[in-house]
Amino acid sequence: MIAIIKYNAGNVESVQNALLRLGATSVVTDHPEQISKADKVIFPGVGEASSAMRFLKEKRLDQLIPDLRQPVLGICLGQQLMCRNLEEGNVVGMNIFPVDVKRFPAEDIVPHMGWNSLKNFRNPLFKGVSEDDNVYFVHSYYCENTPFAAAECDYILPFAAALQKDNFFATQFHPEKSGKTGAVILQNFLELNV
Repeated sequence: MIAIIKYNAGNVESVQNALLRLGATSVVTDHPEQISKADKVIFPGVGEASSAMRFLKEKRLDQLIPDLRQPVLGICLGQQLMCRNLEEGNVVGMNIFPVDVKRFPAEDIVPHMGWNSLKNFRNPLFKGVSEDDNVYFVHSYYCENTPFAAAECDYILPFAAALQKDNFFATQFHPEKSGKTGAVILQNFLELNV
C-alpha cells in the first residue's frame, strides 16, 4: 500500500491520480499507523510552510516522518519541510536533509513556474531520464545545493532540484505534473527497494 500524507496542503489528488495512471492504488491519510505500515510513503504539498508544519505538529507527524524506514518521497513543499530551516514563515523543518530553504532573490521573476531541465542527477529515481527531459516547477523557495542533491536545476541560481538521504527521496519539481518524464520518476519510486 502507498500512503499519501494528508496535512492540509494542496496537490494530493494530482498525486493520487498520477499513481492510478501507473496502476498503483494509494490511501490519503494522516493516521500514523497507516503511514507506518505503508510499503511506500509520498509526502506531497503545495501551500504555505508554517501552517503546514503546524498541522504536522498537531498530528505528531513531524516526529513520525523522520523515523520512517520505507521509501519516502517528498514533493515540492514536502521536500522543503524535510529540510533544516525554511525562510518562509521562519519555520524549523524536520532536518531529514541538513540543508536550508531560501527565497529566490529576484522578486520580478518569482515564482519559478514552468518547465525546466535537470542536470547532475544521480539516484535511482532518474533511471531512464535524460538531461534533455523537462519537469514542471512551481515554487518561490529553493533548497540550497548540498552533497545530498540528487539533481540540480538553474533558475536565477543553481539549486537542488532533488534530494536523497538513505530511504528519503525528494523533488522540488512536481513529477505528477511532469508528463512522461514525471511518470518515469514515479514508476522508479514505486519500484524502489531500500
